[in-house]
Amino acid sequence: MGPSFFIFNIIISLALTLVNGDAGLIQKTCKTTKYYDLCVSSLKSDPTSANSDTKGLAMIMVGVGMANATATSTLLSSQLLTTKNDTIMRRVLKECSDKYAHAGDALQASVQDFDSELYDYVYMHIMAAADYPNACHNAFRRYPRLVYPQQIARREDGLKHICDVVLGIVDHLAS
Repeated sequence: MGPSFFIFNIIISLALTLVNGDAGLIQKTCKTTKYYDLCVSSLKSDPTSANSDTKGLAMIMVGVGMANATATSTLLSSQLLTTKNDTIMRRVLKECSDKYAHAGDALQASVQDFDSELYDYVYMHIMAAADYPNACHNAFRRYPRLVYPQQIARREDGLKHICDVVLGIVDHLAS
């Protein structure tokens, strides 16, 4: 067994340690959040999480939130096409689509503040993103004959939970 075999074993050992350390970082980071399972599953599904630090993990979760907000805004916009004769429903769907687009914008704004480590501003943007779906829900409440769609309610909860995960990580980073 020559020196190249010895070096190969060291490299493999280091690589395994780094991979296990990264899985440990995900678990450690997610334990600081309200929704551990959501955090772990979201981060493990992103291949870049293996090479990320805690701030990078938070940024991945911001990306998950942006994807949720964008997909929900797009879904709501597409429903406008099927409600041509109901002007009130069209108005509410348009308002909701706009609110989810604003949630995505707020999450996007947090990215720049993450880069500058301005965690108070990050927190503010994430809180705003979590609150925009409330405006959508309230729009449906203004019209008692309209039923808040379960699909949108699930997406609202999902975005709020994603934002709660990000806020937990931000709290950890800021401390």
